[in-house]
Amino acid sequence: MIGIVDYKAGNIQSVRHALDFLHIEYVISDTPKNLEKASCLMFPGVGNAAYAMERIKKAGFDSFLKERAAAEIPLLGICLGAQILFDYSEEDDTSCLGLLKGNVRLFKSVQDFPANLKIPHMGWNDIRYTKNTAALFNGIPEHGDFYFVHSYLICPENEEIVSAYTDYGIRVPAAVHQNNIYACQFHPEKSGMQGLRILRNFATLHAHSVHSAPHSVQKNTD
Repeated sequence: MIGIVDYKAGNIQSVRHALDFLHIEYVISDTPKNLEKASCLMFPGVGNAAYAMERIKKAGFDSFLKERAAAEIPLLGICLGAQILFDYSEEDDTSCLGLLKGNVRLFKSVQDFPANLKIPHMGWNDIRYTKNTAALFNGIPEHGDFYFVHSYLICPENEEIVSAYTDYGIRVPAAVHQNNIYACQFHPEKSGMQGLRILRNFATLHAHSVHSAPHSVQKNTD
């Protein structure tokens, strides 16, 4: 069963609707104890990194997530949830969870970012795969479109953990994968059938809790 971390800064309703549509079993809780038996964890997020980390620490999710990650429990971070898996965010000078090595930077502080592009980066963008493309993208052809809303850029210390990227004036990591940790900068729960396929892949690979799935999800026939 998927455990959804509710730290009062996540896009819980959209994720809930997506998993209900896919008939995937889940439990949502703002208390770590209630998620101890989850076979994998989903960590959505929107908003401000400093506020999110404050809520995470207050609820005890910082130590819980580190313990679960060390125990090789699969974890999927989404949007802000993906960013705060890293060491540090420039947003309000915030120390984050440190489950992945690297920083999160404001687009405009990154060298070569075009001054004429609007921030936040918002809308649909296609993604391209790397040699580290994770099983999260099984059945999803390259150049699929996904929905992004973010003002900050994931900058992994080791670029080899990037599994997909998009372009927004510069190369933008769209997803990363390292061992049992997965993260998407885009919102799979808002990205149509291809986004739903990502959620189904995560559940199928790690939670084994999918009873059925929509027949309209297209498989890669390449």
